[in-house]
Amino acid sequence: MLGNARAFFAHRDVLEVETPILSAAAVSDPQIESLATQIAGMPGRRYLCPSPEYAMKRLLAAGSGDIYQICKVFRDAERGRWHNPEFTMIEWYRVGLDDTALMNEVESLVATLLAPARTLGAAERLSYSDALRRHAGVDAFDSSDEQLLEAARRHGVHCDAQLDRDAKLDLLMGLIVGPRLGRGNPCFVCDYPASQAALARLKPGLPRVAARFELYLDGLELANGFHELAQPEEQRARFMQDLVLRAARAQVQPPLDENFLAALKNGLPDCAGVALGFDRLVAIALGADKLADAMAFSIENA
Repeated sequence: MLGNARAFFAHRDVLEVETPILSAAAVSDPQIESLATQIAGMPGRRYLCPSPEYAMKRLLAAGSGDIYQICKVFRDAERGRWHNPEFTMIEWYRVGLDDTALMNEVESLVATLLAPARTLGAAERLSYSDALRRHAGVDAFDSSDEQLLEAARRHGVHCDAQLDRDAKLDLLMGLIVGPRLGRGNPCFVCDYPASQAALARLKPGLPRVAARFELYLDGLELANGFHELAQPEEQRARFMQDLVLRAARAQVQPPLDENFLAALKNGLPDCAGVALGFDRLVAIALGADKLADAMAFSIENA
């Protein structure tokens, strides 16, 4: 499957690159915790990369053109049936494409890597709002916070923690909606709420939605992609909002990646990018019922 992935990108003239696994900066996303280490003789901590995104965008800003990478990434507090603190990611960026066009390429790659073990039909495309309405019975934009929690309770999910609105939506998407998506054929969920834009640009119109998508197959999230935000001031403002939320949740306050922000200021080409969890795709190809069955060395026996 790795060989087929490299052949897929070579056929499209997408350049394979390599970026650092260790960085002086960490991601601010409140949903991701970075693993840290100390290097003898160097001040400050270094962080194991949870995604090569920032470094790859620095290459894009320097004029690399279309690029991809197959690499190990690391995330703390992620261990379970479908999670491992160390896993393999395929991440790529296509200059001149938007999120809609990139979804077509993601669909082609997944079909290529799963063949001949499995033949997939055409992918379904659902807006985030439609997915919540269909599978949880709520409106992502108009339902009240209490209605979101009541929908969770109706599906047997009870949470006593104090959750903000996006955390309530994540609860529904992660435990109720997501496991019902992509049963048989792939399903893209797109047009996420603006508050969950991450590094995606916003689309015009109301309600405000982000040019972001996720791919599901057999109830598993496989990929997360954006029509990339290119405005450095807006990206810095989002990072600062992340830090405020992390402080409210008593999470670690990581240093921001100033090199990445400087690259955005220098100029990021119009592009779309996506990260795909390779180990989960291998598990689907094998018909495995847990991630460890698709890895030679999980964290339990590494």
